Amino acid sequence: MPAPRKIRCAVARIADHGGHVYTVELKPETQVPAFRPGQFLHFALDEYVPSGFWPESRVFSVASNPTERDRLLICYSVNGVFTKRMEQEMQVGSEVWVKLPYGDFVIEAHPEVVLMAGGTGISAFSAFIGELSGNRGGRVHLYYGVRNPTLLLFQEEFDAVLGQAPCFHATYCLEHGTVESVKPFSGRVKVRSGILSADFPVEDGFRASGTIFYLSGPPAMLKVLSNALLTLGAAPERIRVDAWE
Repeated sequence: MPAPRKIRCAVARIADHGGHVYTVELKPETQVPAFRPGQFLHFALDEYVPSGFWPESRVFSVASNPTERDRLLICYSVNGVFTKRMEQEMQVGSEVWVKLPYGDFVIEAHPEVVLMAGGTGISAFSAFIGELSGNRGGRVHLYYGVRNPTLLLFQEEFDAVLGQAPCFHATYCLEHGTVESVKPFSGRVKVRSGILSADFPVEDGFRASGTIFYLSGPPAMLKVLSNALLTLGAAPERIRVDAWE
């Protein structure tokens, strides 16, 4: 893995999804080092001075595709003082700092992959999903839970993958509301009401010992899903958790 590098970035775009949830596109001053889907970066609002210490920062999964070395995407929800500063201080054109890559939570192409994401935890999976192609065998099933349809991040990008990669399936779990425009993709995408549940992969036939479960999202969700998957018979070494908070 390349050594982490510190890079100044300009804020190129901020997408406000409502509910204090945002996607931020960054334009790095130099090409970013190679990274793998699932890895994260450290993000700092304050100026980094090479002769001094790294400023206060927070970690965010890199949501952009590893082949796009001239841009970075992160997603965040306002939860604490630092992310409140991000919401209040960042605007297009702002300068920020990142250092990357970090992390051992790397999404790999096993024969059967289950991705379970809550909220902005989807950002740990978007790069992996974006690389799926029609040549891949096996199944990749995304179970993605959010409070309401406006918070379904990357839905258009996932639709594009569904259209070209028969291995990819998606289940959107909504606590409130419905999704009006979901293309069927030969039955490979569906919407469920309520919170994300570990029962869903079992219902969809993921019982083989070769299934790898990747979990990303709020800590309470990770604990509930991990324990439920163990109860349902998943081996501990096949449950991989991205503890991003």
